[in-house]
Amino acid sequence: MRIGLLTEGGYPYVGGEARLWCERLVRGLAQHEFDVYALSSGERQEVEGWVPLPPQVSRVRTAPLWTAEDDGVVHGRRARRRFAEAYGDLVGALCSATEPGASGAVDPGAVDPEADRFGSALYALAELARDDGGLSGALRSETAVRALESACHAPGALRAARTARVPDLLEVAAQVERALRPLSLDWYADDGIGAVDLCHATTGGAAALTGLLARHFSGVPLLVTEYGVRLRAHYLGAPGEAPSAVRAVLAAFHRRLAAEVYRRAACITPGNAHARRWQERCGADRAKLRTVYPGMEASRFTAVGESPDGADPATLVWVGRVEPAKDLVSLIHAFARIRAAEPTARLRIVGAVPDPEGAAYLGHCKALAAHLFPDEAEGAYAVGDNPVSFEDIGSPQAPDLAEVYGSGAVVVLSSVVEGFPISLVEAMLCGRATVSTDVGAVVEAIGGTGLVVPPRNPRALAEACVALLRDPARRARLGAAARARALELFTVERNTAAFHELYLEIVSHVPVRRVLVDGAGEPRPFGAPTEAHLPGRWTGRHRPLRRPRWALPPEHDLLGPDLPEHDVPGHDVTGPETPEHDTSERHTRERRMPPHRTPEPDTAAHHAPVPAAEGAR
Repeated sequence: MRIGLLTEGGYPYVGGEARLWCERLVRGLAQHEFDVYALSSGERQEVEGWVPLPPQVSRVRTAPLWTAEDDGVVHGRRARRRFAEAYGDLVGALCSATEPGASGAVDPGAVDPEADRFGSALYALAELARDDGGLSGALRSETAVRALESACHAPGALRAARTARVPDLLEVAAQVERALRPLSLDWYADDGIGAVDLCHATTGGAAALTGLLARHFSGVPLLVTEYGVRLRAHYLGAPGEAPSAVRAVLAAFHRRLAAEVYRRAACITPGNAHARRWQERCGADRAKLRTVYPGMEASRFTAVGESPDGADPATLVWVGRVEPAKDLVSLIHAFARIRAAEPTARLRIVGAVPDPEGAAYLGHCKALAAHLFPDEAEGAYAVGDNPVSFEDIGSPQAPDLAEVYGSGAVVVLSSVVEGFPISLVEAMLCGRATVSTDVGAVVEAIGGTGLVVPPRNPRALAEACVALLRDPARRARLGAAARARALELFTVERNTAAFHELYLEIVSHVPVRRVLVDGAGEPRPFGAPTEAHLPGRWTGRHRPLRRPRWALPPEHDLLGPDLPEHDVPGHDVTGPETPEHDTSERHTRERRMPPHRTPEPDTAAHHAPVPAAEGAR
């Protein structure tokens, strides 16, 4: 198959949180062909470049989301009228939407006229961008701001939206324009993203919006994978100092967009039950949801996981991104209680600092550790040492992750907000017992192979750690069970096999749009579902037909030559009704489309060339 991989801020760029699993997916499914459509999230990401691409990646097209370029498009009177109507319906659906969480869970079967209004307006804007050029200028125009102002002050609008002032309207219009930049891309032609068999959006938001447009223009089925729900990320990342009108309208936009993605997607693959509950609350149909856990590279932890030696029985290890959501302050306070019960205990905090806020938080944690644990020395002639150490991956003290996990007896997670706990899974692959807070998908990941305590409870965290530090046999049992669970559920091989099966299942239910052939002119087996080649509606009503003589079993050869072939009793078969056998020119023409050819890599602006794969495609 030919897969359109839709990414935002990840693969094929060197940086990005979702890069690793995308790279493993592409390399693990070498039997398929991949076209990558990547939205970059920053200038630094584009400067750093791409990772080495495997030969099954035949095309890469990129576009920036972090900058707004003036496309220079001047719309005529008719186009401006179309834009005003479509944009007015879009923002009207946002401002009249129910406040998120105000009325409980969303019923997936309920009819929501505002959802239809939002979707129709979204596709109308996309068609306008395709017919008359980009919408970058129009989405920031005075027409857009006036339409937004009218929607905010219309009868029945959100209470918070009615308080919007001119600066608030300008801020909302700018944010909506940024989110709708994929509408102005030139990716949706039949020789572009419309030529793939399946679009796989590796996240929600802008990447999934690209898949929605491919589905709208070319009928390409959409698979959406969310290991971190974008709507949840928007709620968590929304600045608290922003005016309430801005927060309310933007939250309504992201919620409407997520609901439209879930409604139109052929399949949705959350990374855990925590993300699945978010998707169901936003209207996702349970029949479309398939949980696919992230795949980890287990081989890098094999040596530590299978080795019984190397761990310090008095050392606790924490690994992750240093940020307030990880609640290292509670962990340090808990370690003060642990140190009082076990004087030889030590704590290693190993992590990366993602941003200036994380750097400030790290400085606060270091000051707290220095205050609670003055440097201690074993004797009068020894140098004092703090039992809490702060280290970076790649430093001489922490050369790699496997060594860090292997150095401790217990791995600790103290977060107050968490999605899927990657660090816990890595610790499980290393065969280490874990103590973690009950947030996100922690319980789902560890099962019964670790101890779980409430968040923001240093006393409970300390008691669980002390219990494991004092019981080596229990630590060993939990570590062995944790490694077995991780190898069963969270490996790259299992993740890749799951997506391979989903690709085949989705394409098998999509009507044939073209006949795909390889370089030798032979049909590609999974380019179109087998049942789609049957004439007419093969799932329609049937009536019995007689079986011809040549299809009868050998014992019926004794019936004699005088018996008509279609009058043999007892051998009725089902087939399509006569009206379904339409052999008109229309049906023939639809099934004899020109052979598919892999386009050459693009060399225009925002289109990066990729070396062609060796051999015939």
